[in-house]
Amino acid sequence: MRLQVKGKNVEVSDTIRRYAEEKMSKLNRQLHDLAEVELELRVEKNPSIADNQVAEVTVWTKGPTLRVTEASTDMRASIDQLTEKLLRQVEHARGKRKGRQVRANGVPSGGSMSSQDEEETGPQIVKTKQFTMKPMSAEEAALQLDLIGHDFFVFRSEESGEINVIYRRNNGGYGLIEPSG
Repeated sequence: MRLQVKGKNVEVSDTIRRYAEEKMSKLNRQLHDLAEVELELRVEKNPSIADNQVAEVTVWTKGPTLRVTEASTDMRASIDQLTEKLLRQVEHARGKRKGRQVRANGVPSGGSMSSQDEEETGPQIVKTKQFTMKPMSAEEAALQLDLIGHDFFVFRSEESGEINVIYRRNNGGYGLIEPSG
C-alpha cells in the first residue's frame, strides 16, 4: 500500500503524519501492495461548522475506488473515525468480491445458487424514471432542486447543452457536476 498524507488549509505536522500513517497501516493486511491511498487533512474555515477538523481518504484499488470523509473537533478523532469506517468499507468490498468469484464449472464459490445469492451479487435497479429536460442555468437548477426536495437534480446546461448534475452538499451549499472531455 502506498500512502500519501497531505494537508489543505493546514500544515501537517510530523506527529499527525506519523499518527495517520500508524492508523492507516491497519489497512496493509486488507489491501494489495499496489493500492494507492491518499489521505487529505483539512481545516474548514467556516466558523459555523463546529466539526472543522476533516480527514478524507481515497483508496484506489484493483476493484472499486473507496472514499471516506470524517469530521470532528479534533484531527486525531477524525482520523480514528475515518480508519474505522474505511476498514468496514474494505471488508465490505472484499466480501462482495469473494461472493462474485466463480469456479471453473460456473458455480459460485459458495456452492449452489440460491435466491439469496442472487440478491447479493450486486446492486439491483428497482425503479426507472424518464423525464424531459429543458435547458436551464445552474442557478435555475438549484431552485428546482429546492422545490422537489431531493438531494440532486439532473438538467441540461443552457450554456453547453451537456447533461449536468447539481447536488446538495453535506456541509451546506451546492455542488455541480459537469462532463469533461
